[in-house]
Amino acid sequence: MSALAAKEVVAAGVAAGLDAVGVAPADPFESTRVTLVERRDQGLHGGMAFTYRNPDRSTDPSRTVEGAQSLVVGALAYRNSAPAEPDRAVGRVAAYARSDHYAKLRASLGHVAEMLRDAGHKAAVVADDNALVDREAARRAGLGWYGKNSNILLPGLGSWFVLGSVITTAALEPSTPVSDQCGPCRRCIDGCPTGAIVAPGVVDARRCLAWLVQADGDFPLEFREALGDRIYGCDDCQEVCPPNRQAESNDSAAGDGLEDDIAWVDLVELLESDDDKLMARYGRWYIPRRQPRYVRRNALVALGNSGRGTDPEVVETVGRYLSNSDPMLVRHAEWAARRLGVDAVAPV
Repeated sequence: MSALAAKEVVAAGVAAGLDAVGVAPADPFESTRVTLVERRDQGLHGGMAFTYRNPDRSTDPSRTVEGAQSLVVGALAYRNSAPAEPDRAVGRVAAYARSDHYAKLRASLGHVAEMLRDAGHKAAVVADDNALVDREAARRAGLGWYGKNSNILLPGLGSWFVLGSVITTAALEPSTPVSDQCGPCRRCIDGCPTGAIVAPGVVDARRCLAWLVQADGDFPLEFREALGDRIYGCDDCQEVCPPNRQAESNDSAAGDGLEDDIAWVDLVELLESDDDKLMARYGRWYIPRRQPRYVRRNALVALGNSGRGTDPEVVETVGRYLSNSDPMLVRHAEWAARRLGVDAVAPV
């Protein structure tokens, strides 16, 4: 078994395309486990499974790699400038979901894992799944601190990053943690359109638009207007964050240069697509039970908020959904029709 220094592993991660890399001990995240259980018991998870599903597993790296000693944690920038909004009824997609940034993140972490395996150690990549609380791993590895919106903020770079880890049996020297740098700022709390940040670092998923577009059932009536033109994700708490705004002005977290091909979605086209076409285009998003009806549900709410009640295509699309075979979509089409002022439209 070859000895590896932490600086060699960090350098390998940077060479593989990661924007920041740190090392943390693979000790259980006991305080995080307690927090997950408490917030789940309080209902703040809003039915979200993910790392809430099994807190004992998602806060203990050794559940994934037996004998784990270290975490090599990587961050990959994803922020790109969105193209101008088209002059038609469109839905907005959050920056992290416009391209498959997690695929590139996993590939970069994979190079680190391969290096560790070549040296005789066990190593497994975990990212964006229920195996590990990525943000806590990043905090422990010295990548950044928790902002009041619960996102990890990297010094001088902000929070426009996807996070993942390599869990390994290699004993590596840990990085130095970063202190909280938010100070008294509360712009993310005040800027949340639904008041979902109920305390510094505490998000009530039952009010968070980024979760509600992924939740099953009807979209909550009280938050439909607040959803605006969003159909997947919400960036508001990041967009108002001073470190993010500074990073954008410095162009120091500009992402990987990929074209934002799903920054805006034509709502009429989406609602006219069959299941196969819709899932081929948007299937990498989290969609409850892999049912395209939930993407259509979000699109109907966004269409209702579009202000295009005189657009013949919009009116015709809403009219068709008023007679849809899915009662949930009919309910959302009825709301959209009333919101657009075309509640007397005849089903097509």
